[in-house]
Amino acid sequence: MNARLADLPTALGLDRLATDGALPGASAGAFFAPHGPPILSDDPATGEPLGRVATATLDDYDSVMLAARARFAEWRSRPAPKRAELVRRLGELLREHKEPLGELVSREVGKIKSEGLGEVQEMIDICDFAVGLSRQLYGLTIASERPAHRMMEQWHPAGVVGVITAFNFPVAVWAWNAAIAAVCGDVVVWKPSPLAPLTAIAVQALCDRAAASEDAAGVFNLVVGGPEIGEAMARDRRIPVVSFTGSIPVGRKVAGLVAERLGRSILELGGNNAITVLDDANLALATRAITFGAVGTAGQRCTSTRRVFAQRGVIDALLGRLAKAYGSVTIGDPMAPGTLMGPLVSERAVQAFEAAVAAARAQGGEVVAGGRRRPGPGHFVEPTIVRAPKDAPLPIAAEETFAPILYVFEVGSLDEAIERNNAVSQGLSSAIFTEGLGSAERFLSPAGSDCGIANVNIGTSGAEIGGAFGGEKDSGGGREAGSDAWKAYMRRQTCTVNYGRDLPLAQGVEFPV
Repeated sequence: MNARLADLPTALGLDRLATDGALPGASAGAFFAPHGPPILSDDPATGEPLGRVATATLDDYDSVMLAARARFAEWRSRPAPKRAELVRRLGELLREHKEPLGELVSREVGKIKSEGLGEVQEMIDICDFAVGLSRQLYGLTIASERPAHRMMEQWHPAGVVGVITAFNFPVAVWAWNAAIAAVCGDVVVWKPSPLAPLTAIAVQALCDRAAASEDAAGVFNLVVGGPEIGEAMARDRRIPVVSFTGSIPVGRKVAGLVAERLGRSILELGGNNAITVLDDANLALATRAITFGAVGTAGQRCTSTRRVFAQRGVIDALLGRLAKAYGSVTIGDPMAPGTLMGPLVSERAVQAFEAAVAAARAQGGEVVAGGRRRPGPGHFVEPTIVRAPKDAPLPIAAEETFAPILYVFEVGSLDEAIERNNAVSQGLSSAIFTEGLGSAERFLSPAGSDCGIANVNIGTSGAEIGGAFGGEKDSGGGREAGSDAWKAYMRRQTCTVNYGRDLPLAQGVEFPV
C-alpha cells in the first residue's frame, strides 16, 4: 500500500491490502477472494500507484448475484422504517469516517480536499433523506366508477438494482441510488469505476459494518471489474433496474441492452452546460458561479459549466473578470491547503484536453486564459477560456470534453441565448444571470431551457439532493436522489377491491352470465 494511505483507519477496509497483495474487489455481505486479474489504482496528482485491487470474474459476479437475490427474498418484506435502520447506521458510520473517506476520494480521483469531503457529505445527506422517505412511500386512493369498489395504487420493491458509477463522483452517486433503493426494499449490486476501486472498497467495508449491526448482510454488494461486468449487469434479467452513470456512447449501449430484455434503466450521462449572462446581470455573482462551475473538480463534473452566452453589452467586462479569476486559481496537490484545482484523472484525459484546445484554435477560437498542460508529474492542466469567433461556428463546443475548458459566445438577446443553449444534443444543467424577473421566468418557461436543471443567479453545478437530479436528450432522461425519484426503484401496482354483493363491470359493460 502506498505510504500516503497508511494512516487511514482500518475501518475503511484498506488494512486488508498487504504489501504485495491486492484488496478483494467483490463482496456479497462479506469479503471473499475474487478470481480476476488485479487492477492498479493510481494517484492522479503524482502518477504513483496507490494500491492493487483484485477484480471479479463473471463467475464471481454470479455468486454475488445469487447472494443478493437470496437477501431480497427477505428484505422486501421487512417494513420500510425497519429497512431504514440500515441506512441510518450507514449514515452514522459515514459521519464517523468522513475525514479519511473524503481524503481517500481526493487522493484517488484528484478532487481538492473540500470537494472530497463534500462528496461524503452528500452521502450523509442522502442517508438522512432516505430515512425520512421510508415513512413516505405513498400510493394513491383513486375514485372508482363502480359502486362499493375501492381503487388504489401501491408500490413494491423492484428487486436487485444494478448501479454502475463513474470516477468523477465515485461514491456520492452510488449513495444517491443505494440509500433510496435500500429503503424501497431493493438490494444493490455496485460496479464502481475501475479508476476508483479503493474508494469503493472503503465504502463497502462501512456497508458491511452497518449490515452486521442490522442483520442485513447482502443488501449492499460490490463487484469491481471491467466492461464485461457492466455488460453482464445490463443483460441480466435478474436485475430489473440498472442505474448507469457515464459517457453518452456507453450509456446508449447500456440502454439498448437493458431495453432489449424490457428492463428499466436510469441514465445519467454527459452534459454540455451553459450559463447565459444578460446585460443586467450581477457580474460579480456570475463570475464566481462560472469560475467554480468550469474549474471545480478540474471540469470533470457532468454539470460543469462548458459554455457561456454573454450579451454583447457585458461580454468584454465579463471576460476581463473571468481572466482575472482564472489567474488566481491555485493548481496543485489536491490535499494542500489553498489548492482550488487538482489534476485530471488520467493521461488520457490530458490528451483529450490538449486535442480540444487545438481544435478550438483551429476553428477560430481565441484562447483568453490557460490552454496548456502544466509541466511536472501528475495530470495537471491550466483552466482554459476560449472566446468563440463572432461569425463562425465553434464545433468543438458542441462536444463534452471532461476538462476545464470554457467557451464564451457573444449573443444579442435572451432569445438567441436560449436557442443556442438548446442547440446541443445534451440537456443536463443550465443557468441564467439576470436581475429581470421576466427574463428569468422566460428562461424557466416551456419555451426556455430544455435541460433537466435550470437555475437563476446560481451556476450549473452543485445540485442539492432534495431535488430530482438528471437531464434530458442525450443526458439520458434519468432522475436520481430527491423528490419522487424513489419511484424508479419500485414497481407500481393498481389494486381494486370489491366490498359489495354485486359485480358491476367497468364502462357499464353488460355481460349477463
